Amino acid sequence: MAGRRDGAAPHGARPVSSLDLPACSVVVPTYDRPEALRACLESLARLDYPRERYQVIVVDDGGLAPLGPVTEPFHDRLRLDLVEQTRRGPGAARNAGAARAEGELLAFTDDDCRPRPDWLRRLAGRFRVRPEEGAGGRTVNVLARNRYSAAAQLVVDVGYVQNNSGPDDRRWFTTNNLAVPAAAFRALGGFDPSFRTAEDRDFCSRWVASGLAMSYEPLAVVEHAHELTLASFVRLHFDYGRGAFRYHRKQRRGGQPVRVEPSFYIALAREGRRAGLLPPLLLWHLSNTAGFAWEWVRTARGQGEP
Repeated sequence: MAGRRDGAAPHGARPVSSLDLPACSVVVPTYDRPEALRACLESLARLDYPRERYQVIVVDDGGLAPLGPVTEPFHDRLRLDLVEQTRRGPGAARNAGAARAEGELLAFTDDDCRPRPDWLRRLAGRFRVRPEEGAGGRTVNVLARNRYSAAAQLVVDVGYVQNNSGPDDRRWFTTNNLAVPAAAFRALGGFDPSFRTAEDRDFCSRWVASGLAMSYEPLAVVEHAHELTLASFVRLHFDYGRGAFRYHRKQRRGGQPVRVEPSFYIALAREGRRAGLLPPLLLWHLSNTAGFAWEWVRTARGQGEP
């Protein structure tokens, strides 16, 4: 992962007392993973943050399983809202949650994630020192025995190094561990709901292009428990490849074509060899490339998304 690992606060930071903590809204999109959501909410209920200073907004993105039985037991431990919408994708779901947010800081995570107790306090500390910036935390895979989950996380880890190489050059954070000022999020228009995947890349690109900065807080940790099989791994990264094509096309139309960086693949192969993950990483590359090509062909035929 890129950035500081010593846990030091950003320059000029001071300890944040409970009275000085910003009001925060945590947005969690979910789709037909009630048990994962239950574990996520359990983690959020254990946050080391004053209950009156944060709310949790769960957005049901058209799932079939009713979520009332999952969320109801947490109402005595969390300021919790449940928003329901027809299936529109995670970007649109996050926008729906943000529309209900009361906090000055928006924090995003996913239903298969378990933020550590000090997660929100770490992000809030960054916000208090640099209220105009977005901040990304560190995500760790907790399914070490699942080679597909480990490979998926390694792709993100190497991507973080590639995109966040310098202290003043932070370009991309995933939306399972991201916090941004609510006012700036709304001014930017939120996430592009046309993206079903790669919405985080698009959002971060627009954030940076608008002149806003991002910082990395490695001590704001989210534990990721995305159980993947061979089939779901291939399907997931095929879809990511489709999103990557749409992201590249949008950037190109905006006059900012995405650079192809061979160093990313070199670093990924090196780290994959060390971790013994070259076979699933090869499968990742094939799946991602196939998804990219599939969306390219659909677009050439006039069948792709606008």
